[in-house]
Amino acid sequence: MQSIRTRMAPSPTGDYHIGHIRTVLYNYALSKKHGGKFIIRIEDTDQVRLVEGAVDRILDVIGEYGLNWDEGPKKGGDFGPYTQSERLDIYKDHAQKLIDGGNAYYCFCSKEDLDQMRKEQQAQGLPKTMYDGRCKNLPAEKIAQFLSEGKSYTVRLKVPSGETIEFDDEVYGHLSFSSDEIDDTVLLKSDGYPTYHLAVVVDDHMMGITHVMRGNDWIPSTPKHILLYKAFNWQPPIYVHLPNLKEQGADRKLSKRFGSVFATDFLREGYLVEALLNFLMFLGWNPGGEKEIYSLEEFVNDFEISRIHKTDLVAFDREKLLWVNGYYIRSMPLAKLCKSVKDWAEKFEIDLKCGEYELDYHLKVLDLVRERMKKLSEYVGLTHYFYHKPEVSPELLYKYAKSEERGQEIIGSILALLENVTQEKWKTADLEKMCHENLEKNDYKTKEFFMTLRVAITGETATPPILEVMELLGKELVLERLASASKL
Repeated sequence: MQSIRTRMAPSPTGDYHIGHIRTVLYNYALSKKHGGKFIIRIEDTDQVRLVEGAVDRILDVIGEYGLNWDEGPKKGGDFGPYTQSERLDIYKDHAQKLIDGGNAYYCFCSKEDLDQMRKEQQAQGLPKTMYDGRCKNLPAEKIAQFLSEGKSYTVRLKVPSGETIEFDDEVYGHLSFSSDEIDDTVLLKSDGYPTYHLAVVVDDHMMGITHVMRGNDWIPSTPKHILLYKAFNWQPPIYVHLPNLKEQGADRKLSKRFGSVFATDFLREGYLVEALLNFLMFLGWNPGGEKEIYSLEEFVNDFEISRIHKTDLVAFDREKLLWVNGYYIRSMPLAKLCKSVKDWAEKFEIDLKCGEYELDYHLKVLDLVRERMKKLSEYVGLTHYFYHKPEVSPELLYKYAKSEERGQEIIGSILALLENVTQEKWKTADLEKMCHENLEKNDYKTKEFFMTLRVAITGETATPPILEVMELLGKELVLERLASASKL
């Protein structure tokens, strides 16, 4: 059996989309499950849209997600170069073979010619515009003349008329297309660079790619690729088209209006790689059971093409991603989580505003707040009062006591109660007993008592159990904050 070889071919036209990471993950899993190879190839033939530095950023983020490739840029391999702009002679040679075999032709139409052709077809009310083939049957002497004159040209695929083009997809089954609906697409541009259609077929064949796994938006292009494989007399790869991603609750693609869409942005927001991968695994695949938490190793082991969903779109449920990330945060060993927060802050130049404290203190703070953490980026907001005196709003301070007088009375009673507590008794259980005795003695309601206490000490209305917070902050700091609150 031929060793499985999968690939991902990023185009360096901007930051890498989270949907592409999902496709990388599936390609990676298929190759690793069967002991094959996963290849990265850079498709940089669209010179107009190239973004400086995008190649390195894309390779870096794929690596950050832990999806390391076996062959490609920075790794090498037996089938290089792995960057298309370094393979131009290969594409030019294959374009010429297509012309010589009658499967492609020179097109000398200018941009103005094509624009006019498009306008005329639109004016006729045609459902879609297509190249009308005016250069398809140029006499050989005319072609020779144009070439000798140095006239600019492209090379177009010669699509046969009246044929049915068929192929089997591992997800969507047997698919067929009428050749009359397929345009004579450009294969080689006037600048000497190939289009996607020529380059992808040549490279996949020459690099021995056995499975092409990509988004289902490429299905309409696949018949063109089938024609090219036939023209070259090559065996096509196995096609596996994946459902694309959409926003939850609507048939619309992922949009920055609803949250992050780029792979790096999710990391910057404080999502863990393990959680992101776990979430992405289920965007188009299901193991067939109830298990929802998967490591990368488990996913590779269980991955089967037959489990990929046969649907057009799959929902990117941002709330579910938050839940998954929170699960991983709560499940991590405390020391590892602390390191993850620190590494995240250093990578994205985030000031944690936590001052100079011993590691043991940071661990205790993190242990108190992590049940409320869904992203690493929430750490600062959840912990600021452990490291800095909070700003306390008088309106918030007196909100639960219903009046300033009542609020001041409660704060005064707490101060009087706590001033005489010994360090040995400054424990959560002892504080709880004393506070409950105090509120019963003074006929305070539980909510007004503890919420006033919470706001006075932290400036917040939602915190970990306030008595546990007080134990960690220590007597001196708590009394200092209560005294400040009593003056508001």
